Amino acid sequence: MYYENILETIGQTPMVKLNRVTAELPCTVLAKLEFFNPGHSIKDRIAVRMIEDAEKDGSLKSGATIIEGTSGNTGMGLAIAAIVKGYKCIFTTNDKQSKEKVDILRALGAEVIVCPTAVAPDDPRSYYSVAERLNKEMPNSWYPNQYDNLSNTKTHYEQTGPEIWEQTEGKITHLVVGVGTGGTISGCAKFLKEKNPEVKIWGIDSYGSVFKKYLETGEFDEKEIYPYLTEGIGEDILPKNVDFDLIDHFEKVTDKDGAVMTRDIARKEGIFVGYSAGSAVAGLLQMKDQLKKDDLVVIIMHDHGSRYVGKLFNDDWMRERGFLEVQRNTAIGLVENHKYQDLVTIKVDDNILDAIEKMNQFDISQIPVKDNGEFVGSIDDSHIFSALLKNPDLRNHPVKEIIQDPFPFVDPNTSIEEVSSKINRNNSAVLVKDAEDKVHIITKQDIIQAIQ
Repeated sequence: MYYENILETIGQTPMVKLNRVTAELPCTVLAKLEFFNPGHSIKDRIAVRMIEDAEKDGSLKSGATIIEGTSGNTGMGLAIAAIVKGYKCIFTTNDKQSKEKVDILRALGAEVIVCPTAVAPDDPRSYYSVAERLNKEMPNSWYPNQYDNLSNTKTHYEQTGPEIWEQTEGKITHLVVGVGTGGTISGCAKFLKEKNPEVKIWGIDSYGSVFKKYLETGEFDEKEIYPYLTEGIGEDILPKNVDFDLIDHFEKVTDKDGAVMTRDIARKEGIFVGYSAGSAVAGLLQMKDQLKKDDLVVIIMHDHGSRYVGKLFNDDWMRERGFLEVQRNTAIGLVENHKYQDLVTIKVDDNILDAIEKMNQFDISQIPVKDNGEFVGSIDDSHIFSALLKNPDLRNHPVKEIIQDPFPFVDPNTSIEEVSSKINRNNSAVLVKDAEDKVHIITKQDIIQAIQ
């Protein structure tokens, strides 16, 4: 079996249980992984549907140019569909979007115009206004307008919602969705509530966006609007695709909490997702008191982490914005540079030569010694050197013949001064456990780097 073209592979994305990032919740949480679509986002679904509906009603004609304002993902879906169907593309976006998104759109042959973020939607410089203007000026062009094009909502009512219902065997109790254009949450909510009116629909919003207050008060408050970093969710307009009657609650999530959680999902679940997915999980955790043991929560994870490598997954970018806190004055802060590396150890019955080879391989000068999973001693290069000078044949003897005292453990919050006092002539390192019970080593080099 094979597909006639790449568009036929869109949809039927998998659902995967989250474990570690949602461990504090009493219920089951499933992630619907929309990055399995060919354009690595949920927007592939609406891109094809909007094009096909426009072809049917005659607004999109042969040889046309598709002009759209996009945060990147819809543009990706439109660009792929345009290649298959023979259209050209011009996309406008704002300058808070990741460079990766812009580069990908250009790689697919699209023209991309980057507009300022910090302007009003009706400002002629905004990416909404520029797209509309180009559409009016360019002959044989089509403006999908994903925000107000109801083919967006219809797509998720006919595709994504039914998939979720089927994959959960109708047991879903809560749907959590980051809301931007509103098509995903509204389409899925309409279908799910028709199946079971008790399903709770929770939207995730950003600080700087108007959705939450509008749902709760009916007021469009311009004072709520200010620039924020989170991509793909929140708006300074009210798209027609957002059906507020179907949404039970909006939860706001900070830029920092969304960013940190996005990284946690990658490192704790092995699922490489984008900013809005991190915000969705962070928002769900904020609402944990509203959940029960038998609840079944589905979170839609809109896109792939590759869109954000230069931002969320870049330590310098995170630090510059105060999202990555490094406390160098404590024991746990001293291991920041190698906290994701596994501790190198050796067993008491391994040969001394094995210890030497490990030191060379990992460019280290000391190794903790273990026996049956327990830390029972240590060995460092100075001690090995002295022992081999006296008896070169010892290299083939077991480590236990020259084993030294075990490295002491310190509390994660131990001060750098106290850690330093424990590293001396007879003790070349200390050990510390992080919040996940993973053991790390602290050496003289870690302390030197911290006080530079």
